[in-house]
Amino acid sequence: MVGGGQARRAAASWLARYRRKVVVIDSGEHRNRWTRAAHGYLGLDPISPEELLERGRRELLAYPTASWRAGKATAARRLDEGFAVEVDGEPVLAHRLVLATGVRDRFPDVEGFLDHYGTSVFHCPACDGYEARDRDVVALGWAPHVAGFALELLDWARSVTVVTGHTRFQGDERHRDALGRNGIRLIEDRAAALTGAPGRLEGVRLRGGETVPAQLLFFSIGHEPASPLAERLGCRMVEGGECVWVDENGQTSVPGVFAAGDMTPGTQLVQIAAAKGVTAGVACAMSLRGEMTFTESPVPAPDVAAELGE
Repeated sequence: MVGGGQARRAAASWLARYRRKVVVIDSGEHRNRWTRAAHGYLGLDPISPEELLERGRRELLAYPTASWRAGKATAARRLDEGFAVEVDGEPVLAHRLVLATGVRDRFPDVEGFLDHYGTSVFHCPACDGYEARDRDVVALGWAPHVAGFALELLDWARSVTVVTGHTRFQGDERHRDALGRNGIRLIEDRAAALTGAPGRLEGVRLRGGETVPAQLLFFSIGHEPASPLAERLGCRMVEGGECVWVDENGQTSVPGVFAAGDMTPGTQLVQIAAAKGVTAGVACAMSLRGEMTFTESPVPAPDVAAELGE
């Protein structure tokens, strides 16, 4: 297992429940490590990402076949039987790989951004839109999809203003018309600085001198894979190289390599990442049926298809 988020935890837990030896490689560079609270996780709403991860780690390590290793996986290669993953210069051998390395958001170059990120600056309306209720919000971005991003925020916000940053808005008249009809102001200027005490945003100061009142800012300027491992292993990439293609079982195009979480296509929510991890973990465990992966593994189960003549 390579990765540190909820997809990794879920996949590792189910591999352990199938009595497979699983080693989690965790760099600690989680996507939401700056965020104060995660929302909507059934039974744990709200909860800090750190506490959620720590709970998951404790639960995982209760299984005797599971272990956790802090470190960064920098390379991986296929062997005759399995894979070798280089972790801080040392090889870790595995029969299967489950990648849950996530994505890295592209941050805007705005003064004070990190002072507010995770408390009053967010990238996901679905995750943190509820906290925008009855507030003035700025949506930062310039791609056509920012129009839909801003319209979604109207489910909660009192007002939404789109600030495009260093370039003109790339949407067409249809996008501009939708913004205008819904009272969303479009400003084609660069955000120079965020004002207000850390974690208590008051406004967005533009390069032209105006300050747009805002208690929350949401940004959408893209993301990229947090690790090159999938691409280097030859996994098929989709959506402009931002995601790894997987089938309905979380299997990538490379036999023996599974992937889950935000690095795969679909909605990026912590709950969905965990569900994808379960799918990939179970499928990975079942792909090992019939193989004695280590001395404490269960006696191999029969090949179901062969037994039933299918």
